[in-house]
Amino acid sequence: MNFYKTLEIALRSDDIDTKDCAVTSLLEYCNLHQLEGQADFTPAIWQEPSYCQICQIVSPRDLPARKDFDTAKGLATLVHAITHIEFSAIDLALDAVYRFPDMPMEYKLDWLVVAEDEIRHFRMLLEILHSLGYEYGDMAVHQGLFDASMHTASDVLDRMAVIPRHYEAGGLDVNPQIIKKIENRAKNPIVAEIIKALNIILDEEVEHVRKGDIWFRWICQERDLAPEATFKEILHKYHLLSRAKPHMNVTARRKAGFACEELLDLGAKRCE
Repeated sequence: MNFYKTLEIALRSDDIDTKDCAVTSLLEYCNLHQLEGQADFTPAIWQEPSYCQICQIVSPRDLPARKDFDTAKGLATLVHAITHIEFSAIDLALDAVYRFPDMPMEYKLDWLVVAEDEIRHFRMLLEILHSLGYEYGDMAVHQGLFDASMHTASDVLDRMAVIPRHYEAGGLDVNPQIIKKIENRAKNPIVAEIIKALNIILDEEVEHVRKGDIWFRWICQERDLAPEATFKEILHKYHLLSRAKPHMNVTARRKAGFACEELLDLGAKRCE
């Protein structure tokens, strides 16, 4: 098989079965072959995310409010937003492999396994969305994560800092807050399923952020850079540095590799 062509097909496709089959094939190939960085391979840059044909893409400020959790539409609005994050995360993981062919095989395997997890998360949420009477694409979405992946396409250090260590780590902070908003409605079987799915995602996303942390530190070591100072410099470079972290999930971030000193510097109120 053509490894990078298969990756590109998976990245460009809006069909979850196509992505799923490709990831299975790619993992099997990596487990059977020694894949070296290809000097003649130049990753393509495209202007639109894979979901552009099935989703209306709008500015984040134009997205529907996520409220009214006592109604099917209100719950669907919430589930659709999370489903979109998981679909985007599939492409983020695949792009991490596609974009940086010179990284070690262990790196490629890590992000293909992450893609496999994200596909499972997407399918789990899609089933809940269907039970509410909606399909992925029925509501508007934004392409912020796609834009972030394109902005960091030229440097794997920036990619590992911005996507796993910033955006995905931010997801560890937000997830428990979403659960808190809906847990008083858990007698509703669909709400109970949403909470169950969110808890599964939270547990598994810790490992995804941890993989990003490992590779970020590995690259820093290769380049003789101080990880914590470099991370703040990259956040500043992309205008992502903020002291406003009222709900930082310190426990999850610690499991994912962040040190207390760094978390306090990033805005955590306390860390033990």
